[in-house]
Amino acid sequence: MTMNALGAIATTADTTVPAATVPVATAPAATAPADTGARTPEAAGVITGARERIDDLDGRIIGLVQERMAVSAVIQRERIGSGGRRVNLSREMEILGHYREQLGRPGTALAMTLLELCRGRV
Repeated sequence: MTMNALGAIATTADTTVPAATVPVATAPAATAPADTGARTPEAAGVITGARERIDDLDGRIIGLVQERMAVSAVIQRERIGSGGRRVNLSREMEILGHYREQLGRPGTALAMTLLELCRGRV
């Protein structure tokens, strides 16, 4: 088979098939990093960069959660030391409401997880 000047594939039987109808072998997905799920190197590059940003954000979020846990421990220690209870339920309800307002229903679950991480670590 050869390509003629009109961009069609000429066969030995002198019939032509437009080039657009001939299946073109595409580069395998392996040209893009397989762990991104992308099908092009350009998309893989964007995804890789965005994932690096997410990894950075996750590290910062984890650090902030750890800081929140430490501050909560100080509050609990002072509350208990002054004769109060370890947990202030009205304050926890404020926190749940704030997360729900800012993040919607899943925000409540996130706040519950944070509160659980921060309770009782005196």
